[in-house]
Amino acid sequence: MLAYQDGNAGAFETLYTRHHGRLYRFVLRSVKARGTAEELFQEVWIRVIEARSRYAPQARFTTWLYTIAHNLLTDHWRKKGLALVELDEDSQAPAPDDPARSAAARQALSRFAAALDGLPPLQRQAFLMHEEGGLSIAEIAAATGANEEAAKSRLRYAMARLKSAVDDG
Repeated sequence: MLAYQDGNAGAFETLYTRHHGRLYRFVLRSVKARGTAEELFQEVWIRVIEARSRYAPQARFTTWLYTIAHNLLTDHWRKKGLALVELDEDSQAPAPDDPARSAAARQALSRFAAALDGLPPLQRQAFLMHEEGGLSIAEIAAATGANEEAAKSRLRYAMARLKSAVDDG
């Protein structure tokens, strides 16, 4: 980001290439509609571009990027209510050759998706930031404005609920 701030346009391309997949999945799994996710995703990158001259590295770029996404999602949720997209066939792993294993995997994925959708919003966000964004507890806390203990608890409770939902099958 510092290179981009100094006028290196190729640095932006590097940042985008490095972060777009995880960030998009994070946003997509945080809202119901693919179109809404695409709009929010684009808005994150617009804000990155607009903040180029003001950027001051106080944490990893990833933390700063997910803070922007968190703030946009919070604004979206305040306007539209809280929801999470269900996993669709495009996001599922390839089915194994064994039909029984394939059916069991689909059932487990369905239970996981339902459990993820049923998580309280702050737990869901902590889980997605950790799994999709690769953020640490400290980075989740920084991105969401929570303290580290709260971020750690949210992630721990989310993991326990998701594990329980998958194991109960």
